[in-house]
Amino acid sequence: MIVAIDGPAGAGKSTVARQLAERLGFRYLDTGAMYRALTWLAMQRSLPLGDGEPLGELARANPVTFDDAGRVSIAGTDVTSSIRESRIDRQVPVVARHPAVRAVMRERQRELGQQGNVVIEGRDIGTVVAPDAEVKIYLNADSATRARRRQSERPDIGGDALATDLRLRDESDAVRMQPAPDAERIDTTELEVDDVVTRIEQLVQERLAASQR
Repeated sequence: MIVAIDGPAGAGKSTVARQLAERLGFRYLDTGAMYRALTWLAMQRSLPLGDGEPLGELARANPVTFDDAGRVSIAGTDVTSSIRESRIDRQVPVVARHPAVRAVMRERQRELGQQGNVVIEGRDIGTVVAPDAEVKIYLNADSATRARRRQSERPDIGGDALATDLRLRDESDAVRMQPAPDAERIDTTELEVDDVVTRIEQLVQERLAASQR
């Protein structure tokens, strides 16, 4: 089974997806980490981030991998911590918007998604990467809540800079960040993480039970 969780930055996707995967015993796939890893590698090799074709070739030649603990590697290097640096934050949207990059990444995401039960989170999972996912979730929250959550995750970035980053990221993601028509939409503004995870877990169990009838 594939559980697809989409939504904008700060909606709670990563936290919810990770905890949901733990509860269900599913693998957890953070597609955002894949774009971060590619951005890290491109910067290490001093490639121009505005040129999509070389970045697409770089992505194809260096597929991102995840170990059983969820650690992220690219080109033989564990980049789990490195890809969370603010310098990567600023450049990921530049790299991710290239069609050549997205084509390679989506292909890789589909490969990883076919390896058994998995929770995949991102921005276009339910619409493009895994349109046949058995469970599709779209998380959202008001902008102030999303900014506050991002601030707690990234205290090294100032509040004003973070708000600007969120706005620019939302604008960049607007075209591809649309809920699938059959997605369950959940506003997480007033909800605790555990409440959201429990709600999705119940939906997954219902779908699993229905498939076994």
